[in-house]
Amino acid sequence: MTFSSPIFLFIFFPLVFLCYFLIPAKFLRVRNALLTIASLVFYGFGEPVAMLLMLGVVLWSWGTSLLIQKGQIFRRIFLPLGILGDLGVLCVYKYADFLIESVNSCLGTAIPGLQLRLPIGISFFVFQAISYIMDVSRGDAKAQRNYFRLLLYIAFFPQLIAGPIVRYQTVEEALSARSSAPEQVASGIRRMIVGLSKKLLIADTVGLIADTVFGMTDTLALPTAWLGAFCYTLQIYYDFSGYSDMAIGMGRIFGFSFPENFNYPYCSASITEFWRRWHISLTTWFREYLYIPLGGNRKGRGRTVLNKWIVFLCTGLWHGASWTFVLWGAVNGLLMNIEELLRRGKKNETKPHWYLHLYTILAVVLAFVIFRADTVSQAFRFYQCMFTGKNLSGAALSACTQLLSPLAVTVIVLALIGATPLPKKLAEKAQAAAPTPAEAVCSVLSLALLLLCVMSAAATTYHPFIYFRF
Repeated sequence: MTFSSPIFLFIFFPLVFLCYFLIPAKFLRVRNALLTIASLVFYGFGEPVAMLLMLGVVLWSWGTSLLIQKGQIFRRIFLPLGILGDLGVLCVYKYADFLIESVNSCLGTAIPGLQLRLPIGISFFVFQAISYIMDVSRGDAKAQRNYFRLLLYIAFFPQLIAGPIVRYQTVEEALSARSSAPEQVASGIRRMIVGLSKKLLIADTVGLIADTVFGMTDTLALPTAWLGAFCYTLQIYYDFSGYSDMAIGMGRIFGFSFPENFNYPYCSASITEFWRRWHISLTTWFREYLYIPLGGNRKGRGRTVLNKWIVFLCTGLWHGASWTFVLWGAVNGLLMNIEELLRRGKKNETKPHWYLHLYTILAVVLAFVIFRADTVSQAFRFYQCMFTGKNLSGAALSACTQLLSPLAVTVIVLALIGATPLPKKLAEKAQAAAPTPAEAVCSVLSLALLLLCVMSAAATTYHPFIYFRF
């Protein structure tokens, strides 16, 4: 079950919403129990084995963290055990077959793979579990004695399958004391509708073009290749940020405050800045729990370069067990290290030149070709079509224009505008000038978007979940 599926939109979420607010606020334990059960039903829908695996990860993290807090000797023993146990689950399910296939390819062996089904969202809930263990070890958080509260933190359905990755101390207080004021609920519903609109109305529209182009073989040509790469760049942003918006909105409805996960990344003037704005919770996780423990930038230039390479190779692997993700991570690490070397000795500029924005968006688009491709060879064939006149003909141009229907062009234009802070600034100005009319307009627009989303969900079955490998 995903947020864009009809079952979730028309049955699951309305039912959970209704039951939650029928329970009086003073019975917080009952509300927590409802959210925990709902989260298990949400995750276990069609994947009961994956639900048992997640319960095991939570149990392991809960037990080892309680032992870690008993003293220094226990910490030395159970900190690595806790982390290795969670990482072991992730590696077995996500990377074992990838490693076996790589060994077979290099050595010509025929070692059989495990053929385990990858649980959806395993990278998200395992990383949350590891961050909890490490924060308890550092003294940044107290070990939760109630297993079911920790289970709700890790399994809470709004952020379970697509993030953001939430640190335990962010929601620790809300697990035991929180409220949902009407204004907060209304704000959460509007944020959820915005995220749903990003996913269904924008990401799925441009995603259909991207899937068509990346599915081409002999007919792929220069204009369609660029169109497909560009549309995928829009798709992954609106899909991912849409899911984050829905998670933040649903969390707000139930009294939780989740961190922002995207900050207009396509407005960046460098890859370094892009990664400060893109998937912020993951970037923060790698900085806090890998880059800094490795030494960060405190051990000389060479070690800093190496640390960044390690972080981005791991970032690539986090997204999927494939050499395309490894290469994608390596490219991002290389660009960040080059930028760091070029910046040394230069004064910070208050306003970046336009060509830096152009370089960044071009680098992002080209890197996402590797990310989207099924194999490295497919990515390089795609690049060949993007930078040569191969297959360029009237038929190729016609194929490109056929993909650009009036609806697609309209959505692409709106997506470009929405990827900038302009709509937010206009809304803030309207709110400051006339609060009451602006609030009414916002409510009407939200209802209109919701209606369009319902129509979209009912009219088509094309609602891809592109994080199944995460």
